[in-house]
Order: sequence, then C-alpha cells, then structure tokens
Amino acid sequence: MDPAGDRELQAKLYLERHRIMELLSQLTSFLLFARPKKPREYLISLLERLRVAKAMKVAYPYFMDNSNIVSMFEMMDTAGRGCISFIQYKEALKTLGLCAADEVLNDDGHIITLDKFRDEVA
Repeated sequence: MDPAGDRELQAKLYLERHRIMELLSQLTSFLLFARPKKPREYLISLLERLRVAKAMKVAYPYFMDNSNIVSMFEMMDTAGRGCISFIQYKEALKTLGLCAADEVLNDDGHIITLDKFRDEVA
C-alpha cells in the first residue's frame, strides 16, 4: 500500500473515531454566533465547559441563549415569512449538533415557526 495513502486513511479514521470534524464544526458555529472580541479565549472556555461536563458525566453544555436562537432563525427566514423549510430546520439541528448527520428526521408537513424552532433547539 502507498505510505501516503495509508497515512491519509489513518488520519481519516482518527478524525472519525474522535468526531473531530463535528467538534470543529460546532465550535465554529458557536464562535460565529457569539462573535466574541477574544475568539481564542472564547473557544478555550467552550472546550473547558465540555471537559467539565464529560468529567462530571452531566449533559452536554448548551451555549446558545434565546437571542442566538432568534438570530439563527432570522438568518434562515430571509423573506421574513415567520417560518423556515424543513430542510433548513434539519440543517440547523445538524449544525448545532442536536442531531447526527445520518439521523433520519421525518417531515411531518408542518411549517417550522420560530416557536417550534425554539422549542427544539432550547
């Protein structure tokens, strides 16, 4: 086997096993929502909260408040209709780490309003 190809495969397996890409995606999302003046310190704080939650075997810390949820919804509802599509809703849940990329969510045909989005995300 090609040594370079073997290293690439090992790297890919490592990233998948430790869910590094999901973690980086989630940290990036949190960073873009908060837009802190000191992004490195903010990221360190988030990682510390994750470490503490894991060590204490408590629920994954949730970093978004109501204003973040409303902002995210408004970014998706560009027409200002007061609702978003199921596809937008599903992608938002994936981005926030609230559902796995391969998790099946069934579209019940109902529109996703801010209240429904807030209930699911909060």
